[in-house]
Amino acid sequence: MVARIPALALVMMCQGVLLSDPPQSRREIRIEGDLVLGGLFPVHEKGAGMEECGRVNEDRGIQRLEAMLFAIDRINMDNTLLPGVSLGVHILDTCSRDTYALEQTLEFVLSELCAANGWFYIRTFGIISPDLYLILLYLSLQVANLLRLFQIPQISYASTSAKLSDKTRYDYFARTVPPDFYQAKAMAEILRFFNWTYVSTVASEGDYGETGIEAFEQEARMRNICIATSEKVGRSNAKKSYEAVIRQLLQKPNARVAVLFLRSDDARELLAAAARLNTSFIWVASDGWGAQESIVKGNEVTAEGAITLELAANPIAEFNRYFLSLNPVKNHRNPWYKEFWEQRFQCSLGPVNLGLGETPPPPCDKDLSMDKSSFEPESKIMFVVNAVYAMAHALHYMQRSLCFNTTKLCDSMKALDGRRLYRDYILNVSFTAPFSPPGSETVVKFDTQGDGMGRYNIFSYQRSGDRYGYVPVGEWAESLSLSSDLIRWPRDVVPTSQCSDPCERNEMKKMQAGEYCCWICTACEPHEYLADEFTCSPCAPGQWPTDDLTSCYDLPEDYIMWEDAWAIGPITIACVGFMCTGLVFWVFIRHNNTPLVKASGRELCYILLSGVFMSYAMTFLFLAKPSPAICALRRLGLGTSFAVCYSALLTKTNRIARIFNGVKDGAGAVRPRFISPSSQVFICLSLISVQLVMVSVWLLLEVPGTRRFTLPERRQTVILKCNVRDSSMLLSLGYDVLLVILCTVYAFKTRKCPENFNEAKFIGFTMYTTCIIWLAFLPIFYVTSSDYRVQTTTMCISVSLSGFVVLGCMFAPKVHIIMFQPQKNVTSHRLNLNRFSVSGAATTYASHASVSAHYVPTVCNGREIVDSTTSSL
Repeated sequence: MVARIPALALVMMCQGVLLSDPPQSRREIRIEGDLVLGGLFPVHEKGAGMEECGRVNEDRGIQRLEAMLFAIDRINMDNTLLPGVSLGVHILDTCSRDTYALEQTLEFVLSELCAANGWFYIRTFGIISPDLYLILLYLSLQVANLLRLFQIPQISYASTSAKLSDKTRYDYFARTVPPDFYQAKAMAEILRFFNWTYVSTVASEGDYGETGIEAFEQEARMRNICIATSEKVGRSNAKKSYEAVIRQLLQKPNARVAVLFLRSDDARELLAAAARLNTSFIWVASDGWGAQESIVKGNEVTAEGAITLELAANPIAEFNRYFLSLNPVKNHRNPWYKEFWEQRFQCSLGPVNLGLGETPPPPCDKDLSMDKSSFEPESKIMFVVNAVYAMAHALHYMQRSLCFNTTKLCDSMKALDGRRLYRDYILNVSFTAPFSPPGSETVVKFDTQGDGMGRYNIFSYQRSGDRYGYVPVGEWAESLSLSSDLIRWPRDVVPTSQCSDPCERNEMKKMQAGEYCCWICTACEPHEYLADEFTCSPCAPGQWPTDDLTSCYDLPEDYIMWEDAWAIGPITIACVGFMCTGLVFWVFIRHNNTPLVKASGRELCYILLSGVFMSYAMTFLFLAKPSPAICALRRLGLGTSFAVCYSALLTKTNRIARIFNGVKDGAGAVRPRFISPSSQVFICLSLISVQLVMVSVWLLLEVPGTRRFTLPERRQTVILKCNVRDSSMLLSLGYDVLLVILCTVYAFKTRKCPENFNEAKFIGFTMYTTCIIWLAFLPIFYVTSSDYRVQTTTMCISVSLSGFVVLGCMFAPKVHIIMFQPQKNVTSHRLNLNRFSVSGAATTYASHASVSAHYVPTVCNGREIVDSTTSSL
């Protein structure tokens, strides 16, 4: 099914065209007629950078455009072809860009479909204007797809892509040139003629080059011709990209022949790159090079010996005389002709806008005539003229069959859909090519796929005396006819291009399917060895190929060494932590019976310091070489060290909270249960035992051990790791996270309790900081999983930081008072209620309760409670 544009959508698009102002910068050729033929021509070359258009394309652009105008003029003057019907044209510039051509096509299709007065013929298949609009195009698959939507038949004079022969996709497309697979076949037969069985290929990116070189490779395989290397040149127009291609070709020194399927500008740049690198090949080039002098100009030595193909075309003497007679002053219908003239002769026809420091070009000669000796007819002029005449003949047959008793257009012709015009008339045209020289008449017709007949001229670019030029040496018309005696090679001998070069030590031979003449040397991956000369086999994970690539060996295991920079930092931090923890232990033991130490809960403080000491010890376990024992201690110690710390802190905060809640509920001076030191120690150990049980079960379910780990992108490195997943390691900290959350909640609830040796505020600081560290640690641990050194270092530093937070927030204030403010480390200071005291009745109540040394009334969050620090005294 043909995709069609809905009528309503076209009406809306047309309304946009009619209401919008035409772009002022666009130049076009518009000649009115009863029927309008549209033309797309590469008048300009590609612009550099962001510019759409560059310099005028002297060969392909101006000459081909004028060839269409020349053909239109001759048809309109012919009384036997379309008598009574005048042909008009609408021509736009593609600037040699597919995307720009697509934009221009859509713009002028809509401008033609949308009548100037805003009325349309609306049919079920879409909209057509009162004038039947047809397209003659140069570019490309995208343009053909667009025109297909509007059911507009097309005849191309230069599009040779084999894909365009697919009538299921391009069912409105015809061409006067043959598809590229004929040309590819001719090139393969030339290689076999000279016994060149080992060649390189270079193709332009895009449909012309890629499809053509693909067809050539298929023909080459059928003739046992091997491809040494296949390269592509992009559309960046960067000189370095062409030089890179030449360097790649030089990597295969035995492939002295390079087969080129390039656009003309790519061929010119590739030759220039070869000249800059002072090298050359025997070039076998497609019609993108053909017999164009502009391609080899300045690089004649590099191009010497090239074999090129050109579509067989007869020169049109009438057009040559017409073109030579054109004058830039009188040629008003071609808006680009003055620009072409100024560029061609490097002169000026009028005022020139110059930049600062630029020299104005000289004025053009007064006679304004083109010298015949400087004129080189473009090779595709015949195909442009044939395409215009083919369309005219199709319209002529259609007019004769639909419009009876008149030579004018009739309503039946206006209402005809494009599908019938293409199938019934265009594909059935057959006529003798106009302006053919006597004795060389050819017939213009299309096959069932809408393709022209395949015929090529073969040229040899060679030196004759002091001049270089193209010499016809043969032709291809379904079979090759070549006169090798006419070819003069650069060194007077037929060059060779054979294969069977030995591959490098790290390369395998990649044989082409069904061929035995040659191979392509393909480098093995760094982690592969040569199982045989045709096979690269990967080494197993954890292995690496030997120097001779005949086998693999086990890679040494990589892990953090004690002397590594990644280990020195965490070890230094842990040692500082050991010293700080030891200092606090020493201070507390030496002042074990002082009021402050007693009020701090000596037993829980020692348990807490033990947990901090364990957290610093974890650094050495994580940096040690993994072994089953070390892995078990890692899994046991990480969660347990945190459990010891936060179980002690949770016991402290829970004790304060229970005392506060007892007063809040009206318990008064009733002493809460389980606040004695022994009870607190038992509660803390019970909380720790939960973690120990969980870790023990984990160790039984997943037996600790080691594994050799290799990242796919770094197969040359084998990491010795514990056989536990990162997710499992973090999951084992779930219980510790619960303890941290509970501690933080209790610390927040008791944050306003009295400061008389009370730790609630400092516990709050500890837990807030701990939460921040843990929230930062968890994502960092996952993000750094690709580098075990960074991950391990992050883990060690984070664990050590947790210990420093406890030492800094919990024990540093106590040590400061003990060491530097001993006057505060007395019972009277603890009993000084200052701003937290309860006045009045509360004070009296406190004096009565002095019998019990375990009660001091204070205020916490606005309520009278039992001082939580007295229970240890």
